[in-house]
Amino acid sequence: MSRKNVLIAIAVVLVGAAVVAANLYFKRDKGLAVTTDVIKTRDLEAVVSASGKIQPKHLVNISAETPGRVVNLAVNEGDRIKKGQLLLQIDPKSLRTRVDGNTASLQSAEASLEQLRQSIETARVQLEQMQQNLARQRNLWAQQLTTREALDKAENDVRSAQSALQEREKQATSQSSRISQERATLESARYDLSKVRMESPIDGIVTRRNIQEGETAVIGTMNNAGTVLLQLADMSIIQAEVEVDETNIPSVQFGQKAKITIDAIPDKSFKGHVSEIGNSPIQAAPGATGTQATNFKVVVILDEVVPDVRPGFTATADITTATRKEVVSVPIPAVAVRELVYDANGQIVKEPRNDKRRRGGSGSSMEPVAAAAELKPGQTRKESEGVFLVRDGRAEFLPIKMGVAGDKYFEVLSGLTIGDEVITGPYNSVRAMADGDPVKVDNTKKGRLGG
Repeated sequence: MSRKNVLIAIAVVLVGAAVVAANLYFKRDKGLAVTTDVIKTRDLEAVVSASGKIQPKHLVNISAETPGRVVNLAVNEGDRIKKGQLLLQIDPKSLRTRVDGNTASLQSAEASLEQLRQSIETARVQLEQMQQNLARQRNLWAQQLTTREALDKAENDVRSAQSALQEREKQATSQSSRISQERATLESARYDLSKVRMESPIDGIVTRRNIQEGETAVIGTMNNAGTVLLQLADMSIIQAEVEVDETNIPSVQFGQKAKITIDAIPDKSFKGHVSEIGNSPIQAAPGATGTQATNFKVVVILDEVVPDVRPGFTATADITTATRKEVVSVPIPAVAVRELVYDANGQIVKEPRNDKRRRGGSGSSMEPVAAAAELKPGQTRKESEGVFLVRDGRAEFLPIKMGVAGDKYFEVLSGLTIGDEVITGPYNSVRAMADGDPVKVDNTKKGRLGG
């Protein structure tokens, strides 16, 4: 082979090697592909969501105040009623008989009292006659015209008449007390008789009927609750009674605005406001097992008329607990928690960067920002919330202080400024990323990366 051919072969080999080297250079991994977002200001709303039931503000349970058979049931479940309208009537026969008997007893007692009063008048007349006779006998005795025996008899007659008058007056007083008792008994019987006719105390709707005509109504006792015959609801003011988790209850305040959605009325929401906040947690149902979440009752009154609503409908209330206008905000997926080491002055202690750190399966460093080495005097280790910024092709962890949480963004109180570029995805990469990891921004595949 000639020298010229040898040189040509060498040149071809060198060109091929250069091409291969160039391909290897441009194909090498320059870092983890990430998506980013630019920090800017937004309007945020902090919302607490809770589910519960629709209930009327005024709910009345109608129970029997006197036992008896229902002879007239004037309403059905779902009927609209007015205040004072007849609901049902219990058989009044036994109570009316009692009223009649007590009336007769009262009349008899009053007649006896009248007789006693007449006898008292008679006794007074007799006493006056005896006193006049005694006065005459004393005059005659003074003139020695009568005997001592006649005078003594006149005095004894006066004492006897006085005693008889006092006895009859006592009987009259006792009879007056008896009449008062009879009159009270009669009033009680009349009151019981009036309770057999049950009328509506409110305008509303019959939401439940637990008795049929002909059945017997039972009154409650100390250890046995009476039967709820009817349940009435005033639907002019309705409310959602929801259960709020203990972690969210401190942010719920009276008067806060809320948006209520009702499962039975889809694709529509209603405005409301918080009117009641429970001070004690909701008690678990008897017999419930396992660990129960600690929830508090919150009542949200609906400010709008809801057509065709019924008590017991399932509802969800989104309570707006805070509103922020034009504040610096960061996407929720961008926020991560890392364990950092702080010196005595509260400054972050960073270890020297080591590019030969062990790589995880996702391509991100598995080494934390501050290694779990022994701390130096004055240093402390604690978990901090922050974000990763893209600086010089690497991820840099920056602690931030957050405020309220919106639907998709956190309010940033300190740590970030408008225009900063933060890493938002992929989700798993942000969770495993470490300070100093090489990254490359690829926002063209933002949706696929989960940013």
